[in-house]
Amino acid sequence: MSLVRRDLPPPRAADSVAARFTAQLQIHTDVHDVAADLEAGADGLVIIDTRPHESWRNGHLPGAIPMRAESVATEAAGRVPPGFVVVTYGWGPACDSATRAAQQFALLGYRVKEMLGGYEYWVRRGLPVLTPDGLFRSWPDPRTGPAPAPSAEGMSR
Repeated sequence: MSLVRRDLPPPRAADSVAARFTAQLQIHTDVHDVAADLEAGADGLVIIDTRPHESWRNGHLPGAIPMRAESVATEAAGRVPPGFVVVTYGWGPACDSATRAAQQFALLGYRVKEMLGGYEYWVRRGLPVLTPDGLFRSWPDPRTGPAPAPSAEGMSR
C-alpha cells in the first residue's frame, strides 16, 4: 500500500520541509507556550487581545492589552514598547483578527507571533482568564488534553 496518493505531487525533500516548519514556528505560538511565558514572568512580552473591547472587558488573558487590528497603526507606538515581542490573539481558529493585527505590528517593525487557537483554546485548556470578578479558570475540556490534578481550587464549571 502506498502512503502517498499517486495523483498528488510527491513530498518535498526533508530539508525544505524542515525550513518551512521552522519559518512557521517563527510566526506562530500556542496557548501552552504563552501560558508558560506568562507564568515565568517573561520580560519584553506584550499580549494583544484583538477581539472587540466588550469581549475583552468580559474576560481576557491576564496582562493582555485590548487593541483591534485596525487600530494597531495608530495605537502601537504609545502602548507597546519598541523591542518587545508581541503576541496577538483573537476569538479562535476561525477568527483572523489576530493575523491582521500581527501583520500590522510586523509592518511597524515589531517582532510578532500569532497565538494559534486564540481565546477559545485558552479557555478550553482551563488557563486563567481575568474577568470583572477576578481571576477565573474553567475546567479543561478533556478533548483538548489531559485533565488537571483533582483540585477544584479556583475552578468553575
